[in-house]
Amino acid sequence: MEVASELSPLSRDGGPGERTSYYPQEPSKRPRTRKQKVASCLKHNALTMLTVSGVFGGIILGVILRASWGGKWPAREMMYVNFLGELFLRMLKSLILPLIMSSLISAIGSLDLSLSGRIGARAITYYMATTVSAVILGIILVVSIQPGKGGSTASVATTGGSRNITTVDTLLDLARNMFPPNLVQACVSQSRTKLSLPENETLALPILKWKIDSEDTPGMNILGLVVFATVLGITLGKMGSQGKPLLDFFEALSSAMMIITNWVIWLSPVGVFFLVAAKILEMDSFDVIISQLGMYFLTVVVGLCIHGFIVLPAIFFVLTKKNPLVYISNMAQALATAFGTSSSSATLPVAIGCLEDRNGIDPRVSRFVMPIGATINMDGTALYEAVAALFIAQVRDVHLSFGHLVAVSITATAASIGAAGIPQAGLVTMVMVLDTVGLPADDVTLIVAVDWLLDRLRTTVNVVGDSLGAGIVNYFSRNELTSMPRLANAQNGADHVTTSI
Repeated sequence: MEVASELSPLSRDGGPGERTSYYPQEPSKRPRTRKQKVASCLKHNALTMLTVSGVFGGIILGVILRASWGGKWPAREMMYVNFLGELFLRMLKSLILPLIMSSLISAIGSLDLSLSGRIGARAITYYMATTVSAVILGIILVVSIQPGKGGSTASVATTGGSRNITTVDTLLDLARNMFPPNLVQACVSQSRTKLSLPENETLALPILKWKIDSEDTPGMNILGLVVFATVLGITLGKMGSQGKPLLDFFEALSSAMMIITNWVIWLSPVGVFFLVAAKILEMDSFDVIISQLGMYFLTVVVGLCIHGFIVLPAIFFVLTKKNPLVYISNMAQALATAFGTSSSSATLPVAIGCLEDRNGIDPRVSRFVMPIGATINMDGTALYEAVAALFIAQVRDVHLSFGHLVAVSITATAASIGAAGIPQAGLVTMVMVLDTVGLPADDVTLIVAVDWLLDRLRTTVNVVGDSLGAGIVNYFSRNELTSMPRLANAQNGADHVTTSI
């Protein structure tokens, strides 16, 4: 098996990063016959095809193992099936911290300060516009279809419970996590407000008078690290020659992390295969999805498909005049990894590689825009939050006014920004959206039965949105980037891609 090989410089039009051919410029080396073209296509897409095969193979294996056992598998046996997938996921997660820090610092530090500000503004504008559109689409679908009317969910969950956090608390936590007091601690935990009843008080006490505590919850505080890396990158760029040695270090680290990523992603077909198979085995019952939560599941899937594969590609086409289908197909490996791992953060190294190697995105754009997008741009999560909250309200027969719908849209947008890029993080921020419509946090259990699959689908849409955003920002920044030198070591990492098995 050939692990990796250096590609020759690729032909470009319109400036750095806009690659129009995946073959060396020498005419003698370009495939001419049909057989050569097929062989070249297979060689360049081998990993993508293997990863997609791993997804479908995992589904088939999971169904076969469920049928052979005759019921739900014991936890220990499921752990064995999931073991290789867990190792792959741990490898990907281990790359997140050094990749985000080095990529952001090197990308921002190498840009002109005014240009980095314009790129950031373009990215944020795109993120906010698409997130709001996703929420509005979700609300329109759930109000039109009304999946929560007429169905019974008695066997799925029980009512009761009380709200133990407010929307204001969650938004304040979001701001606190942007400025962590300890960067080392931010690598392993993030701050969260916890409300509890004072002694000798009952649930009748107004929630604003509950006791307020702050706790550190496990999980990387990516938002705080992104803010620090952005500030450090701006500082190094402003320091000029004095900051060049430290900037060179982060550029070299960024290139090294991309090479390591290329090694790790060759394990993605095997890792995704076992992750998907294990999730199939963990399901309680297919009947629950089909009978009790079928309309809710269908509503979310329809919304994700419309937004991810109609709305976002249409925006990309209108703004860039380029074919979004070709662009998205070049991201197939990243999308398959997103579905398998259910984590936009874990998919980040693969997505950056696909953008630079397949779609020709300038490394200064991809390594600046993608870490931010993986942190705050979660269109699929925003749509899901809105649909789930209104679905639960319909199940509980809670009437929602137009003001409630506006509140849900705003809160779902904020919740998607605050959601961590880890599996099923949306369930955590779902509490905030439920609070907006006056529903208890325990009602989250109404949708847990199908959340594992919807989580994979919305993560895939999140990655689609981030990737198309990088392409749009790259297009509008192309003239400014052309007049500037590329990252000193970017090509060593970005072009060092695996080309054959």
